Amino acid sequence: MLDGQHDPAIRTAVDLANTVKPITGADELETVQQLADFLDRHAPAAPGPRHPTRADLAEVRALRGTVRAVLERASTDAAGTAALINDGLRRSRATPALRHEQGRWWTETTSDTDRCAAHLAATTLSALAAVIAAHGPARLGACAGLRCRAVFVDLSRNGSKRYCTRNCAHRAGVAAYRSRQGRG
Repeated sequence: MLDGQHDPAIRTAVDLANTVKPITGADELETVQQLADFLDRHAPAAPGPRHPTRADLAEVRALRGTVRAVLERASTDAAGTAALINDGLRRSRATPALRHEQGRWWTETTSDTDRCAAHLAATTLSALAAVIAAHGPARLGACAGLRCRAVFVDLSRNGSKRYCTRNCAHRAGVAAYRSRQGRG
């Protein structure tokens, strides 16, 4: 079962994937400074060096593509998603470790390299793997909003999430209502 320890890593994975907006083409990871800001906002879920380079930016942007693909495809291609996660974890040299602090045990996956993207890959991909293992691949998805396509992880009790936010769900409901009114 997932616990609070995984939540920051899951949030980091979703936020990383959503730094690109497929509908508009907007990209929030175009500069090294934007990457540094992202890493600062997501510490400690994004361990590793805090002074990224242009090479780090290129690697993290490539990782973003993998994380986004995992989130978008998990519910329709579980085997392919597992292959993406496993390959990403291998390439990042991810190593699981059992930790104990303040009377609580948990597992943490880190990388033994100092590369920023490797740490992010180990953290985010292992968190997404934990969600799939605990809840199934259908808990990862892309927003059903026609003008959105943001990705999300659904940790709700019933697992019925179709939209990234309540705003997107509301917009879809309003659009459906207006469409029905136009037909009547």
